[in-house]
Parts: sequence; C-alpha cells; structure tokens
Amino acid sequence: MADVIDSYQKVFSLIGEGSKSVLYGEFHLEQWRTAGITVSSWTEWIIFLLELKPTLGTMATQDSVYSDYTIVAPEMPAMFDGMKLAAVATVLYVIVRCLNLKSPTAAPDITYQDTPLNRFLLKSCPILTKEYIPPLLWGKSGHLQTALYGKMGRVSSPHPIGLRKYLPMQDGATATFDLFEPMGDHRTGDDVTMVICPGIGNHSEKHYIRTFVGHSQKEGYRCAVLNHLGALPNIELTSPRMFTYGCTWEFASMVGYIKKTFPHTHLIVVGFSLGGNIVCKFLGENRTNQERVLCCVSVCQGYSALRAQETFLQWDQCRRFYNFLMADNMKKIILSHRGSLFGSATKMEDSDLSRLYTATSLMQIDETIMRKFHGHNSLKEYYEKESCVHYIHNVDVPLLLVNSADDPLVHGSLLTIPRTLAEKKQNVIFALTLHGGHLGFFEGAVLVPQPLTWMDKVIVGYANAMCQWEKQKPPCQKSGNLSTPCPEEKAA
Repeated sequence: MADVIDSYQKVFSLIGEGSKSVLYGEFHLEQWRTAGITVSSWTEWIIFLLELKPTLGTMATQDSVYSDYTIVAPEMPAMFDGMKLAAVATVLYVIVRCLNLKSPTAAPDITYQDTPLNRFLLKSCPILTKEYIPPLLWGKSGHLQTALYGKMGRVSSPHPIGLRKYLPMQDGATATFDLFEPMGDHRTGDDVTMVICPGIGNHSEKHYIRTFVGHSQKEGYRCAVLNHLGALPNIELTSPRMFTYGCTWEFASMVGYIKKTFPHTHLIVVGFSLGGNIVCKFLGENRTNQERVLCCVSVCQGYSALRAQETFLQWDQCRRFYNFLMADNMKKIILSHRGSLFGSATKMEDSDLSRLYTATSLMQIDETIMRKFHGHNSLKEYYEKESCVHYIHNVDVPLLLVNSADDPLVHGSLLTIPRTLAEKKQNVIFALTLHGGHLGFFEGAVLVPQPLTWMDKVIVGYANAMCQWEKQKPPCQKSGNLSTPCPEEKAA
C-alpha cells in the first residue's frame, strides 16, 4: 500500500498544490509514466484511475493535506474514442462482408463448344461476354438482389396491355395466358413470338414479367405469357388441379394455340426459374414440340428437383429460410382455392389440409398435396418425373442456360448439370454470372437500379442474334423445318 500511495502522491505533485480535484484522464499515459508510475497498457491505466478514489481516502487518513482533494469524473477519457472507432470499423467490416463489396465485377463465365453458330451468337450478343456491373452499394449481394426481385420485382415497371385467353383442358382445367402484340416491326421483318413461362406461382401481372414483356414488345416481339394454373388470384380453378413443378400441359396448350393462330410465326421459348424447368422439359418430351422454335432461354432454374430438395433443407446461404418463405406463399395459393381442391368431389382429404397448415417446407407441401395431382406414388417419383434433367438432352434447338453463382436458391452443385450439357452438346451455351441473385440481375451506378435488368437485355439480345442467324440461312435449313430437305440431301 505504501508503494501505491507513493505513486498517487507523485500524481498530485504533477497536478499542482493549488488544485483540489483530480480528473480521470487528466494526463496522457506518457505523463503518468513521467511520475514514475509503471503502466504497461491502457487497461492497467484504467484500473489505476479507478482505484484512485479509494486510495485517496486512505491517503487522507494518513496526511490531512489530502483531505480536501476530490475525484471528478467528466466525459469518457480520450482512449474511448479509439473504442468507438473500433466499433465503427467492426460494423463497416460486417457491412462489407454481408454486401460482398470486395467481390470483383466480371464478365459471365461462358461454357460452350466452338461452332460457327455459337461464335456468331456471342459476337452478335456482346452483353454475354462483357462485364456485368451490379449497383455498387448492394448489387453484389445475392440476397439483396433476390429480396428486391421478390418484394418489388422491378423499378418503374411498365403496364403492357394484353388480351387474356382461356383454353379448356381435357381434364376440365382451364389454362389462361395473356397475349401482347408487338409495338413495331421486328428488325428482321419476320413474325416472331416469345412464349414465356414465369417462375413458381407467378403470372403475367408480376413486375419482372411486365418489364420483360414491355422491352420485348419494343423490339418487335409478340409475347404470350402463361399464367400458372391457380396463380392468378381472381381466376377460379375449374378442376381439382393446379400447377406443379414440371407439368407442361398448360404451356403446351398455349404454344399450340400460338402455332395455330399465327401459322407463320417463329417461336422464342423463355422460362424463368420454375418456368425454365417447364420449357426445357416441354421441348425435350417430344421432338415435334421443337418445330418452328428458333431457340430457348432458361434463367435461374435448378434442373433437378430431387437434388435440389436436399439443399433446400440446409441453412447454407439461408436456403432453409427461403424454403420456408416459398412454402408459406404456396400455402396461400393452395388455400385460396380450397373449395376447388378440397371439395367433396376431389381426391384430397381433410388430413391433407391439416398437414398443409403445419407445413414449413416445399417438400412437405409436395408430399402432402402436389404429387397427388398427377398420381405419383412417392415424392422421389414426383421429383424425378417432373425435372427437366431427364429431358433436356433431347433439346436440339439452340439453348441458352443462365444462372448466377450467388443465387441463394440454386445450390452450386446443381450447376454441374448445365455445364456438363454445354460441354457435350453443340447447341447449348451456359452463362454463369458472378452476381445477380435469383432473377435479380439489376444494373445501376450506386444505389438506384435501372428499370431494365441485365437479364432482360441478354434474353432479347440473344433472341435478336438468333433471328439474324435464321434470316441468313437457306429455307431448307430453317429452324423447325423437319420436312424440306436441302438439295444435297435430295440427291443422296
């Protein structure tokens, strides 16, 4: 104790005889050391100051000269500014990591075979080989890209005016699609129609669909957009069935209508997310489905539901949370058609409805409800038969498959499917972007994204290139021409 008191006496001698108070933080560390006080760290310095008040009481009992001294604790010592700075730095570090700000921008990773057609397409659609630059502050986060798409869809989305068509199906269901006419002639002078299949539970009124349709109309394309069975809130089901992961019946009905109504039109097939699975499966199911089809574009699909279901139960990239959100949305769609799906004349039972209420994942809903629409005996059978992975190798028309590496819904292991396909088949190009999330692909300078996304530009750019390629071919080589052989084939 004598050594401690001696140290504090030196402190008071530095303050001065006229001073009757000692302030915490009055002197810097170096000044304490000048007084002969050994303090090796800021922590020891804080302890030294905190012990000053009780020690002063002991000193006053020994020498009355110290009885008039008091301890005054003003604002935090200067050293706490460093702590504040450290806290700010920590927050900034977390922001940088969460927003992935250190990730570089890059051109898509393209997998393809070196053929005249592929070289022409990549040259005529340069956006595929140029750097994709997302908005600076948040665009490198796949979660924020996905969230913005999910909640807002697009920025300043247009309102294209279309005509709704109703198509009766053999099982009593009624398929609907919206038809949008082009705003001008196509650059090739040809009649070209985009046949579009939206994502899970989506329809023509979704913002991202409206934005894409508006852009396509301006480029001279007619657009036909399928409304998934049961997705439109104001359209009642006419049979105890709704859309599933890979049912192509409604899409096939829409394509058949377009081919019959516009006998000279060429088709560009486009699918988003779940819609990408449906269109690729449709084209691969029967070779006649590829007639008059110039090309197909699939964006952000998962290719195999069986392999994807395992990843959807993992917390990696918050995938389990997204699974819960999508399951909740599916429950709302199903329950909105409760009367049609769970009526007395349906195959659904009250126990199915009870299990639906407690479901927290898409797999539980698929097991309880979805697989039964087509009589599948098990969830595995349902996923196997509804996934395009077993059909896509039969697609012979030019096929562009687009995915994003930071898509929180599509696990990286699923991307070996399109990459392997592009390595084996000459008609396939696989484009993998570094950023974009799930159906996001926003572009912009810093904060506010542009109305048109990279995805919209790529699809239309690829379609334009394909139309130009088709225009310069002789009639016997036109896409979908299965009946008119070329002269050399006749001679053979």
